[in-house]
Amino acid sequence: MSDFVSIADHLSRVAIEEPCQAALITRDRTISFAELAAESNVCARGLQCIGLRRGMRTILMVQPSAEFLIVTFALIKIGAVLVLVDPGMGRSKLKKCLAESEAEAFIGITAAHLARVVLGWGRDTVRTCVTLGSLPIFGASSYKRLMRWGRTEEGLSLDPIAPDDPAAIVFTSGSTGSPKGVLYTHQMFCSQATLLQDQFQIAPGEVDLATFPLFALFNPAMQVTTVFPQMDFSRPGRVDPRKIIEPINFHRVTHMFGSPTLLDRVGRYAAERTIKLPSLRRVLSAGAPVSPRILERFQRLLTRDAVVHTPYGATEALPVCSISSREILDETGKKPEKGVCVGRVLEGVNMAIIKITDESIDRWSEDLRVSQGEIGELVVWGPNVSSTYLGRSEANKQAKIYGDETRVRHRMGDLGYQDKKGRIWLCGRKSQRVEVGHKMLFTIPCEGIFNQHSEVRRTAMVGIGNRSNQLPVLCVELEDSKKWKGSQRLREEILDLGTVHSQTRPIRTLLFHRMFPVDVRHNAKIFREQLAIWAEGQLTKSSFGQRSGKN
Repeated sequence: MSDFVSIADHLSRVAIEEPCQAALITRDRTISFAELAAESNVCARGLQCIGLRRGMRTILMVQPSAEFLIVTFALIKIGAVLVLVDPGMGRSKLKKCLAESEAEAFIGITAAHLARVVLGWGRDTVRTCVTLGSLPIFGASSYKRLMRWGRTEEGLSLDPIAPDDPAAIVFTSGSTGSPKGVLYTHQMFCSQATLLQDQFQIAPGEVDLATFPLFALFNPAMQVTTVFPQMDFSRPGRVDPRKIIEPINFHRVTHMFGSPTLLDRVGRYAAERTIKLPSLRRVLSAGAPVSPRILERFQRLLTRDAVVHTPYGATEALPVCSISSREILDETGKKPEKGVCVGRVLEGVNMAIIKITDESIDRWSEDLRVSQGEIGELVVWGPNVSSTYLGRSEANKQAKIYGDETRVRHRMGDLGYQDKKGRIWLCGRKSQRVEVGHKMLFTIPCEGIFNQHSEVRRTAMVGIGNRSNQLPVLCVELEDSKKWKGSQRLREEILDLGTVHSQTRPIRTLLFHRMFPVDVRHNAKIFREQLAIWAEGQLTKSSFGQRSGKN
């Protein structure tokens, strides 16, 4: 793949080598690689007709479909910069992200354009609009008309694209703060596709169920057919399991990505009905640590040779590490007090673990490294790692470490350590650590101890008060949501689990919570910052009630 500059180059190659292979299968349409390449060329000519040019930032709000892939590859071919924002993040965050992108073009469905007009998205910068809906939008060219224009033009004049040219601005989910725009280069996209194919041995001709649309862009580079399921892609935790199971078995899907909550939901449904998924060779799950309980349940749906992998990474660096369900279930998952093992660093990716500090680090030094086995912050670098955030000088200062002119190291914001076998273990977010006097508590290993209770779905440890001396509070979400308030017996049983380990003995305050707030992208990352505010309010209310004689 290294001979190609962009993922659009891979599409052109596959369209020649395997023109009749299905590139995409949706409920109402199948499109071959040759058709996708040709249609994206037509779309590229149409986009040029209305003024889109190389380097022009373009907001894309299109539902996963043939048109989504056609427009995306057309934009890549002309050298425009995709602006990708998760619409589920909320109106205020969405408006802020779109304003920060300073996009000049907006391509979207009717609902997206109506929101753009009513809420003023991109009002100061957007000058060119394309609508994919049947309802005409004032000032916007329709997709159908765009394609007609593209078919009347002869040839496609394209400026050469360099590997380091910007390809996209992908906004983070904002699970630990304000969403930030991550600048992707064409080299980043190609490097990520190469890493995924090499690490997981994805073979040409496979079929992928794409529950995370962005990953579908890698499939042409791997000569893999994409199947888009019927689901709300911004709410994977609410997916109808039948809409996942049916296309897997009907299209004989061999590969899929699913967030932990999606695997949990589908796994429970299939297990209750003894449904199997025999065509799947591998499943990838990321976005948050996947519990051994979820992995074990889903693994039972697969054949003996199929494996669930849990790659680790972030929007800024993907992928970084990976581990298989077999290793988790046979070994590492039996040691929750040690954290969550995310496996070994992938070949071609570099990692260091540095001393914990909230201060920025201007220049790299080998003295920053911790000793083997010591918990520190994970730092990564390589061709798959973004070197900058868009227009966020303070975020860059906090997250980037500069070495020589060609190397920028990214601070993941995650804490962890490396064991004697070279595997990386996560211990939680740096910003979410809890300090009790001189003792530092880390979310993942602490929560892993309490998560072992059979009635517990998941827990979240938060700190109340000043960083130097916080009160650790355990928030608990139960398996049975109807009995979410718990009981005194259950409270004591859960807290007793913590008395066995020194790291959890300081945790003596427990609050039951009906359903944790989670990120919109994977519905898996817990918003502990929100839980901390909620917990403080609950404790204040309880304290007031005791003082006033109320229960």
